[in-house]
Amino acid sequence: MVTLPPDYRPSEDEEFMNPVQVEYFRQKLLRWRSDLLREADGTLASLSEGGIHEADITDRASVETDRALELRTRDRARKLIAKIDQALVRIELGTYGYCEETDEPIGIKRLEARPIATLSIEAQERHERMERVHRDD
Repeated sequence: MVTLPPDYRPSEDEEFMNPVQVEYFRQKLLRWRSDLLREADGTLASLSEGGIHEADITDRASVETDRALELRTRDRARKLIAKIDQALVRIELGTYGYCEETDEPIGIKRLEARPIATLSIEAQERHERMERVHRDD
């Protein structure tokens, strides 16, 4: 088990995906997952409080719209949790931080911004260009 210094930040100057960097991203992913699950629990609690008790039809519509938005947000969070879980599996397999297409390092800055990234910036851009080309067909 690796212990992280309290102020540790991965840098480009150190060996890519050394044990300290791997532990840093593992903890970052676990915190993110925990936050999403806590928010989901709050949503479930508020939705299980019962039906809509607003007498005014406009107020009722507003509450229904808010709930629908919250459910869409939770669905996105559910998909994000699945991607976080996949990233945690990649950490266990030793493939985290490397592009799925090229096996090249994804890069610290990209992983800091998007810890669930599976493609390098170059591979992601190629993928998006291909999507645009095929979408226009």
